[in-house]
Amino acid sequence: MATSQPTDRIGSATPEDYSARKVEQRGIELIPEAGRKMTPAGLFWLWAGGIWNVEYLVYGALVISFGLSFGQAVLAILIGNVSYVFLGMASLPGPEAGTTAFMVSRAPFGINGNRVVSAFNWLTQVGFEIEGIVLVVLVTLAMFARGGVGASTGLKIGVILAAVAVQFVVPFFGHAMITKVLRYLSIVFILLFAVMAVLVVPHANLGHLHQQASWAVWTTAVVLIIAAGGLGWTENASDYSRYLPRATRKARTFWAATLGAAIPSVLLELLGALAFVVSPKATAVTGVPASFAGWFFWPFLILVLPQLFAINSLDLYSSGVTLQALGIPVKRWGAVVIDTVVAGLVTTLVIFKGNFYTDLSGFLDYIVVWLGPWFGILAVDYLLRRGRYDPGSLAASRGGLYWRNGGVNWKALIAQALGMLAALMWTDAAFYVPSFVGPISKATGGADFSWALGILVGGGAYLVMSLGSIGKELSAGPEAATPS
Repeated sequence: MATSQPTDRIGSATPEDYSARKVEQRGIELIPEAGRKMTPAGLFWLWAGGIWNVEYLVYGALVISFGLSFGQAVLAILIGNVSYVFLGMASLPGPEAGTTAFMVSRAPFGINGNRVVSAFNWLTQVGFEIEGIVLVVLVTLAMFARGGVGASTGLKIGVILAAVAVQFVVPFFGHAMITKVLRYLSIVFILLFAVMAVLVVPHANLGHLHQQASWAVWTTAVVLIIAAGGLGWTENASDYSRYLPRATRKARTFWAATLGAAIPSVLLELLGALAFVVSPKATAVTGVPASFAGWFFWPFLILVLPQLFAINSLDLYSSGVTLQALGIPVKRWGAVVIDTVVAGLVTTLVIFKGNFYTDLSGFLDYIVVWLGPWFGILAVDYLLRRGRYDPGSLAASRGGLYWRNGGVNWKALIAQALGMLAALMWTDAAFYVPSFVGPISKATGGADFSWALGILVGGGAYLVMSLGSIGKELSAGPEAATPS
């Protein structure tokens, strides 16, 4: 396939470039083969290290807190986590294109049209960053409270500033540092999980659980699992897989990402459901120790802090490269600075507002409205072009194979809009702000299949409109699309 010469975003690579000891200078620039030092095993442990996290234990507790029986909760967790195949699929373009998720997204949306979905993703990533920092602050304040120190305004502000400063470090150094830190921390987290399982399982009496949630409530629980799990990570996927060599077998990339994330997610969410049976306080990170022995309070919360910083590093790194994909003229590490400040300011508002867990559930419910159609379009585009990208055109600021009509592919934007509209039609967000229940959800008793309908309609519409044009693009080559 012919390749275009990009106008920018190309960097040279030397063997020492990929080092945890150096600040990664490359952001959305193409990663040359010489700089691709990651292995599928590294990708597996990166995702495992991020997902072996107390947040997923809380998600499991939240699911059963909706009023599900334990059996319903198990079914929701197992079915919801099948969505990690989406993460595996979304990881495939990274090694081929050698760039980030929202640079790959230029292929279907166009260089300028891609800014629309990049903006959605930036807001989503910052939202997840805020979630993580808020949890760090709440855990730290709980530790102070246990020591007899009240949560004054000054203490809260001090803890927020400290949390933001610590959170900044690993994403600032970049991909190699994140990969190394998460790999080592995953061992500690697995050991912590084993201890929690020993403390919880013998005390989980399922005999007194006689509640049975409706079908509609069960589907809402599944949406939470999917949004926080496989679908909710698709927009990060290529940000990390791009450091795999281009010759890496697609099956190895797919399974490394899928299983690296799915295995800990399933185990932790099942444990979270059991923890809720022992103590309903398990729906909050600071309440989780109530499900364990009293002596476990300090070891648990001390180890929870690096867990939360670890998973948040994935979001903060991705929000930075997404900010670059939006067209903001800033280096990757500079984007991390900007996003850290924004997340810190909003965290302050959330801490003093005090409705965090309700806001979190609503956030997870609404992000699938844009995320489902975007993933459907990305997946269909990948299949239509048989997994082949022109890296130079992806990196170009103007011209190339993906320029189309002034840098916009209206077919993809129309498909995105149709998918989002369809997702809203089957959304049940009655208990969140803003409150909304779509007409299909009303007609089905409050069921929520927004994630599935968004993928099907967004991807399907793009397929119908692009079935012939993608083949012509591939045949014509990038030089045919260069503007005068």
